[in-house]
Amino acid sequence: MPTVLDLTRVLEAAAPLAYQESYDNAGLQCGDPQAVVQGVLIALDCTPAVIDEAIRRGCNVVVAHHPVVFKPLKRLTGANEVEKTLMKAIKNDVAIYAAHTNLDNVVRGVNRKLAEKLGLQKLRILDPKSGMLAKLAVYTPAGHAEKLLRALYDAGAGQIGQYAECSFRFPGTGTFTPGPDSNPYEGQRGQPETTNELRVEVLLPLHRQRQVLHAMRQTHPYEEVAYDLIRLENEDQDVGSGMIGELPEALSPAEFRQLLRQALGVPVVKHTDYQSPIKKVALCGGAGSFLIGKARNAGAEAYVTGDLKYHEYFGAEGHLMLCDVGHFESEQFTGEVFRDLLTSSFSSNFAVLIAETLTNPVRYDF
Repeated sequence: MPTVLDLTRVLEAAAPLAYQESYDNAGLQCGDPQAVVQGVLIALDCTPAVIDEAIRRGCNVVVAHHPVVFKPLKRLTGANEVEKTLMKAIKNDVAIYAAHTNLDNVVRGVNRKLAEKLGLQKLRILDPKSGMLAKLAVYTPAGHAEKLLRALYDAGAGQIGQYAECSFRFPGTGTFTPGPDSNPYEGQRGQPETTNELRVEVLLPLHRQRQVLHAMRQTHPYEEVAYDLIRLENEDQDVGSGMIGELPEALSPAEFRQLLRQALGVPVVKHTDYQSPIKKVALCGGAGSFLIGKARNAGAEAYVTGDLKYHEYFGAEGHLMLCDVGHFESEQFTGEVFRDLLTSSFSSNFAVLIAETLTNPVRYDF
């Protein structure tokens, strides 16, 4: 049976911890990594009521979007909601895992699910991150190139957007003189040698560097591998904040707000005044005011997010319609991302349930 550690590996393959923001605290919050998973309860937030539901429904793991431990704890006495949640989870052997900004920052995460609910097409990340990639160039005998590349691909290299197993190679001449204590693949100790080689290049995510270099060394026939590893400033189109896409057909501002109310089940949409048709839409689940300028510069006619402050609405300046649908409401479908990932990865080994407990602290009166 799968363990909590197996579960975390699947979640972190889809949303690597390296992609979380510096202020975040994603990952396993509490629990035994070696415990066998009996059932998983998925929630946006983890509260004492969610732990109670997990126990009642036979789940010993809670997977949440928001970390319950966000700031360092100095004591654990049950003095607040966070401490009460942890104490109840620990007493009942319930593990808690959180995938927060790392799930926000992947192309098939929180924002894509929200975009799909709105029917957007031609999706791309609104603000791709740079400095997340490296290029590996390694010199190898031509006859070993395919075996080497297969090992690099399997370790996580060679992916460019929707294209897998990407590489570039070109021939050249290598020279070397094996030393007295060497064990050369070709040539004789102390004798200058010339050989035909290929230079093979692949891209890799920086967080996979250790695994890729290990695979290279394990597969390469030379005892001393010649290679270059270069950190790139290229934008990674699969990692970053927000998302932008297009509606199948343009809508009036009133029609678009009605779409938001229906698709998201929200009673209220706070918005700025805007009169032009809306076709291109940018969005960010959660608190997304930091992307208003990016949405505007990308040519969006509407930007959908949550937690906008009064003065931030002035950032639209008539160029686009800002729509605040609420923090919880913009992330309410995150559970479907977790559920689809876990059910496809573990088949029917254990139940994967979405919490019935409402954790949204906001209420509306009309």
